[in-house]
Amino acid sequence: MNDVRVGMIGYKFMGKAHSNAYRALPMFFPNVIRPEMKAICGRDERAVEKARLQFGWEYAETDWRKLVDRDDIDLIDISAPSDVHKEIAIAAAAAGKHIFCEKPLALNLADSVEMLSAAEKAGVKHMVGFNYRFAPAVQLAKKLIAEGRIGEIYHYRGLFLQDWIVDPEFPLVWRLQKEIAGSGSHGDLGAHVIDMARFLVGEFQEVIGMSETFVKERPLPGSMVGGETVGDKNAPRGQVTVDDATLFLARFAGGALGSIEATRFAAGHRCTNSFEINGSRGSLKFDFERVNELQVYFTDDAHDVQGFRRVLATDSAHAYSGAWWPPGHSIGYEHTFTHEVYELMLAIAEDRQPSPSFVDGVACQAVLEAVDRSIEERRWVAISELQ
Repeated sequence: MNDVRVGMIGYKFMGKAHSNAYRALPMFFPNVIRPEMKAICGRDERAVEKARLQFGWEYAETDWRKLVDRDDIDLIDISAPSDVHKEIAIAAAAAGKHIFCEKPLALNLADSVEMLSAAEKAGVKHMVGFNYRFAPAVQLAKKLIAEGRIGEIYHYRGLFLQDWIVDPEFPLVWRLQKEIAGSGSHGDLGAHVIDMARFLVGEFQEVIGMSETFVKERPLPGSMVGGETVGDKNAPRGQVTVDDATLFLARFAGGALGSIEATRFAAGHRCTNSFEINGSRGSLKFDFERVNELQVYFTDDAHDVQGFRRVLATDSAHAYSGAWWPPGHSIGYEHTFTHEVYELMLAIAEDRQPSPSFVDGVACQAVLEAVDRSIEERRWVAISELQ
């Protein structure tokens, strides 16, 4: 296969990020099969046509079913809201299309299991969008852990902190409605932290959590101003049906302890996606707001120079970095999506499943739901209870 013809459903935040990745891939990773940006799909005909022209897609569709049925599409990219993931993915699998689906995989564990089953039955490639795995500094952390450089893992602390809905007059957008989004900070932000923990430390064994919705009602959505949805103080109000913040403790199958926090009410934090991992021989710290850096500490350093060192993961010794700029020249958020698409295209070329796949999406959903159950029942919940 020389090219992979892509049909993408969704054209806003994630649609733009994925489109940019497809366009960048051939320039910076020329030795992998090329994604052909065939068709983009959205319900608003004028808006999706504008996105088509802006992002560089060949055709526009307003009915995702027509997109899935097209003979000139090999891969369906699902960048639409969570409530449509399941239906589209199952239809794409039935049509023999490979699937790239944003996280969280579905609204609930049962739906995500159905999606995985459909993809496996159809024999198609399937990938879930946990893009933060693909920062070179995170890949370095994975390498150091796999090589035993920080020894036995004792602690994982993961945070994803944002502040974009602190204003109580911010409108009731779809991400604040459970029937569309599935959950709030827990599924949106916490899913990334959970996947990062699984990627670096291993499987979760049991969890216990708590959550809160600080602003219970918000104005119904108004118009778009400067690309952002704005509320009207005099508009009717609707109920917020998701969490604003969720925190939980965890025990991993390998024996490590974990603490995870996801909130959209951390004033001053625009996108603090960070972790710290403590082991018997050292520690690692990462914060996505300083995406090119990994903080590394080794206990066997000489006593007079012990301390965290800053490793700049921007030269060819680090995953993906050699494809971009000279050492010290930073990369950013958008590059993680290019790396993600690179791994997807490589997997298709090599006829194997990419990673993270729907298997990882299902495992993440199981942890999310175990936390929800623990909050509802006020107890520790084993992940095995949901499997």
